[in-house]
Amino acid sequence: MEKNLEALKQKALACTACQLCQGRHNVVFGVGQPDAEVMFIGEGPGENEDLQGEPFVGRGGQMLDRLLAVVDLDRNRNIYIANIVKCRPPHNRDPLPQEQECCIGYLRSQVAIIRPKILVCLGRIAACRIISPDFRVTKQHGQWFVRSGVHMMGTYHPASLLRNPRQKPECFEDFLGLRDKIIEICTHTYPQQQQR
Repeated sequence: MEKNLEALKQKALACTACQLCQGRHNVVFGVGQPDAEVMFIGEGPGENEDLQGEPFVGRGGQMLDRLLAVVDLDRNRNIYIANIVKCRPPHNRDPLPQEQECCIGYLRSQVAIIRPKILVCLGRIAACRIISPDFRVTKQHGQWFVRSGVHMMGTYHPASLLRNPRQKPECFEDFLGLRDKIIEICTHTYPQQQQR
């Protein structure tokens, strides 16, 4: 396994393990702080992400940034964001199980290097892959699960909030719960925690 994120990124940039590599403009590796205690995981890049090489930069990303700001989180300051697959599936379709399988090693390595205390799965595919294969976002969003000492939660994908704005209040509550969990178990995500 690679020992740091930059070495892992270089390996991912050259990856041709599945057919998604054939249509990509950019490998969308991840963005954020290498010592983040909170890591967000989506399913895969969309068109804007593929063009810019950064996760969650389209309309869904703008929605995510607004949700993060409400609980004093920021991709450039105190979290890390990655996806299950690093290349865009054609027409933004769901990544196929074999594509996820080819790519999941990169995410596992990212988690092993960063060692977050909290994982937040954005949407059904990420939650089913990380938390439980039968995870139901509409029923289980905001619930906490603990595996190997890591606290995990699934919530709505930001793009689904654009399609169904009625889910926004529930997602907002999930993010308030996330803030409470950060205060409870993290040591340096928020500035006041660093003074303890």
